[in-house]
Amino acid sequence: MTVPKPDHGYDPKEKVYEQPKSTTPKPEIITAHDGYAQKPNLPEPKLYVPIGIEGFVLCKQGSNYTPIEGAVIRIACTAVDHYGYKKVPFSCLTEATNAKGYYFKTLPALKLTECKAYLESSPLKTCNVPTDMNYGITGAPLSAYHILHDKKIKLYSMRTFFYTSTTPTSTPAGY
Repeated sequence: MTVPKPDHGYDPKEKVYEQPKSTTPKPEIITAHDGYAQKPNLPEPKLYVPIGIEGFVLCKQGSNYTPIEGAVIRIACTAVDHYGYKKVPFSCLTEATNAKGYYFKTLPALKLTECKAYLESSPLKTCNVPTDMNYGITGAPLSAYHILHDKKIKLYSMRTFFYTSTTPTSTPAGY
């Protein structure tokens, strides 16, 4: 016959560990009822107004200034789309200037980050040399504008561009 050993409370016993309860709330998982995930919460696209660019092109011969009918201006811009992403630079030409040398070009409703206007061509054989007066060759940046509320357009008025009849000559040194 075997007699069981007496238990005096000194033998090791199995320890039972309890996991502590978390006090932070569990995140709520939102699911759509149709089984598809929810659309991302994108910012609303900003609405821009169309842009108008206007100005004049004149022929400068000595102290005489005459309007050039049929001159063309090139406009080069870099734009940002409605969500703030930079788009590829673009370039466009104006229609030919009228009898008063006036041009006007409408651009789409975009946010422009950089935009310049350049002399492109003159139809006159006697006045077809572009000048850099008012940055006609290097590019005149669009700066100040005003909004035409009745036409819902942002209008930039450029300084007058000039062509001349002769290529500018440099003066010899010392004279």
